Amino acid sequence: MFSSPFLTLFSKEIWRFWKVATQTITAPILTSLLYLLIFGHTLENHIQVFDGVSYTAFLIPGLVMMSMLQNAFANSSSSLIQSKINGSLVFVLLAPLSYLEWFGAYLLAAIVRGLVVGLGVFLVTYWFADITFVAPLWIIVFSVFGAAILGSMGIIAGIWADKFDQLASFQNFLIMPATFLSGVFYSIHSLPSFWQKISRLNPFFYMVDGFRYGFFGRSDVDPYFSFSIVAVFFTFLAIITTHMLKSGYKLRH
Repeated sequence: MFSSPFLTLFSKEIWRFWKVATQTITAPILTSLLYLLIFGHTLENHIQVFDGVSYTAFLIPGLVMMSMLQNAFANSSSSLIQSKINGSLVFVLLAPLSYLEWFGAYLLAAIVRGLVVGLGVFLVTYWFADITFVAPLWIIVFSVFGAAILGSMGIIAGIWADKFDQLASFQNFLIMPATFLSGVFYSIHSLPSFWQKISRLNPFFYMVDGFRYGFFGRSDVDPYFSFSIVAVFFTFLAIITTHMLKSGYKLRH
């Protein structure tokens, strides 16, 4: 079903982040916990987005999704840029791997790391609020697609960047703003009309909003519409990523 080189590359990518779990898993979980303690304590008695849902409960799914997105991106992007800089990428290029196997191995490893971190964040924050699971299937769907989208973006960034500061620019000027402006900490209905329209142009918003719907059965946008946006966005990124891998852009030239 899967070739030996594919499984080897996938295993390498899993082992790469797992052997430094303190940095790749524990650290982002701690960061999310600090966000919850600060924002939850400060705004708990001042903001209620959904009736019967505390602000802390509203915040938890957003933090979980934010952690998954950021770490899925970090996994694939950091792996590729490190391999390019230290020269070990040549060994992957020499392996009998098709461009689709390349894409699948890096993408699946990014999804795994995103889901592991997301689950860790949920487990340490679950006790701070009353969390429900109205539509668990939507939770799973948006978790996987969200991590897959950021994993694909990480591959694109890792291929495009030639050094770490270029990768940092990609993350600081694109990934971070899109993540923080996706409704993690607020509902877009609390924004002025102009900024609501801007938020709806951000595909990250649909990932967070659809994911949150799975917990509370309430969201700013219909989950089916959010899913259609997320699915189209992933397809678009997958086409770009596989084309870059197939052509050998900045890999073989």
